[in-house]
Amino acid sequence: MCTYAFAHYKLHYACVPCRISFKRHPDDAGHTCPRCAGLLLCAGHDFAAPRRSNRKAWSVVAAVLNAGLRYEGFEPCGCGRAPKFRPRTRAQLRARRIAASRSGTPLAEVLGRTD
Repeated sequence: MCTYAFAHYKLHYACVPCRISFKRHPDDAGHTCPRCAGLLLCAGHDFAAPRRSNRKAWSVVAAVLNAGLRYEGFEPCGCGRAPKFRPRTRAQLRARRIAASRSGTPLAEVLGRTD
């Protein structure tokens, strides 16, 4: 049974400069941050925002979101339940950046791979 097929769930949106996140319904025009009026980045259904004081974790979140990835635990239709890997620490991010530069693969592809 499809989890996301019958109900329209809100997505997490994050403002990296303000280090804040919100849940909003998807909108084609985009959502703006109420604090800085910047554009919010879509973080997916299963995003867990780090604490606002944790700058290192937010830098990892910024790298993942700027690479075009989202935090999703389900497939878009909700049928697949395999969680997708996303780096959580700067060490994991650094190791994946080095691996991407050595192998020549895109950073977004390497960030989504497990060790």
